[in-house]
Amino acid sequence: MKKNRFFNAITLTVTSASLYILLALLIFTGIIDEYNGQLLTLAGIYVIVSLSLNLITGFTGQLALGHAGFMAVGAYSTAIIIMRLNVPMIPAVFAGGLITAIFGLLIGIPTLRLRGDYLAITTLGFGEIIRVIMVNLEGLTGGAAGLKGVPPFSDSGDFILDAVIKFSWVYGFVIFTLVVVSNLIKSSPGRAIISIREDEIASNSMGINVPYYKMFSFTMSAFLAGIGGGLYAIYFGYLNPQMFGFLNSVNFVVIVVLGGMGSITGTILAGIGFTYIQEWLRIFKDFRLVIFGLALISVMLFWPKGLMGTNEISVVKLVRKYFFKNKNSDNSSSGSPASGESQSEGVR
Repeated sequence: MKKNRFFNAITLTVTSASLYILLALLIFTGIIDEYNGQLLTLAGIYVIVSLSLNLITGFTGQLALGHAGFMAVGAYSTAIIIMRLNVPMIPAVFAGGLITAIFGLLIGIPTLRLRGDYLAITTLGFGEIIRVIMVNLEGLTGGAAGLKGVPPFSDSGDFILDAVIKFSWVYGFVIFTLVVVSNLIKSSPGRAIISIREDEIASNSMGINVPYYKMFSFTMSAFLAGIGGGLYAIYFGYLNPQMFGFLNSVNFVVIVVLGGMGSITGTILAGIGFTYIQEWLRIFKDFRLVIFGLALISVMLFWPKGLMGTNEISVVKLVRKYFFKNKNSDNSSSGSPASGESQSEGVR
C-alpha cells in the first residue's frame, strides 16, 4: 500500500512538473503567443472556480447558482488585503479564501436546509446580494466605478516573462485545487459526500451526518472559489461588480455540466474549452451567444451526462499501462516456459 501511494505521488509530481515545464517553455519561446498564454492562464482560474462548484453541485448533489458571488468576495478581499495591508500575494490569496469560506458558512446555515430548485434560487439571490453590497461599499470596494490598481503577479516590463509568471502562479494554484478536491473525494468524508448525492435519505439512515457534510462541502467550495476570485483580481488588476453578475454564475454551471457533474477531468477539459470557445466566438459579436447556445443544446442532446460523465482520466493508470506493460509481460513470459517444461516433463 505504501509503495502504491509513493508511486502515485511520484507519478503525479513528475507529470505535473513536466506539463508545466512544457507549457512554460512554449509560452516563453513564443510558440504559444502572449494572447494564448493569457487565455491559458484565465482558463486555469475558471478551472479552479468550476472545480469548487463541482464539489457542491457534482459530488454533493446540491444545485448552487451564486458561485460568482463567492468569487467576488474572494477577489475583493484579496485585493483589499494586498492594497491596504501590503500583505504578500500568496498569504493574501489564502486569506481571501478563508474570508470567503466564512461567508459560505454563514450563507450555508439557512440555505442548505433547502433542496433542488429552492436551493438554486436562494443561492442565486445571495450571489446578487453580495454583488449589490460591493456596489454600495464605495469607500472599501470603489463602488460601481470599481477597484483599480490591484498589484499584478509580475511587473517586470517584459510581456513574455510576465505571461510566464502569471501562468506559473495560476498553474500552481490549479494543482493545489486538484490535490485538495481529489484527495477529499477519495477520503471518508468524500465518500459520505458522494452518498448524499446518490440518496440523502439512505445516507441519513446509515448514520451519516448529512447537514454537517453538506455544510463542510459548501464551505470548502466557497474557500476554493475565493482563491479563484483572488487570482482573478490579481490577473486583471481591476475589479468591477459587473464582473460577478448572474451570467458568470451560469457560466460556471455550464462548465460543470458540460464536463460532467462529478468528474474532475471533465471540469478541467470543459473549463479550458469554454474559455477558448468564448474568445473564438467574439468575431460573431452579438450572434456569439446564439451560436454558443446552439452548441450547448447540441452537447446536451448527444451527451446528456457531459463530456466525461462521472469518469476520470487517471494518469497513474496510463503510466502503469504503457510504461510498465512490457515489464509485466516479460515477467509473465519468463514464467511460461518453465511451466511448459514442467508440464512436458510430467507427461513424459
